[in-house]
Amino acid sequence: MKRLLSVSVALLLTATTFSQNKLKPVKTRTMKFNAGIITNKIAESKAFYTGLLNFGVTFENEFYLLLHSPGEKSEISFLLPDHKSQQPLFHKAFNGQGIYLTIEVDNVDEIYKALLAKNVKIKVDLRDEPWGDRHFAIEDPNGVAIDIVTYSPR
Repeated sequence: MKRLLSVSVALLLTATTFSQNKLKPVKTRTMKFNAGIITNKIAESKAFYTGLLNFGVTFENEFYLLLHSPGEKSEISFLLPDHKSQQPLFHKAFNGQGIYLTIEVDNVDEIYKALLAKNVKIKVDLRDEPWGDRHFAIEDPNGVAIDIVTYSPR
């Protein structure tokens, strides 16, 4: 019984120490975020983001595409599933649910009109929210919801 109690206390202390260390933030001076989608629809994604949203190509090869937003402040990448150059963690294709991207723009009305003129299917019509956002939503070829928004200061 004494041994069981000692082991339990040791496990509890280890778990507590581990959880406390796990919660400490990583200290770094810079960090850049790049969302990536594993998909077979790399060509469709390239056409969508470059043709409709004016993204540019940063890098591409036969299995990977990296795009940048106008102004080059943000990036999004696309990777073929099950590619032999990648570790198993990066093999499974995105299933088209449970993710959204927000693209902040200076004039949401202008983007809305331009996309309507290109016959893009609008998933959420242009609207004003009580908290000040003006936005609408579309969907990319992978099923990713894209919220296009102009934030209003409150």
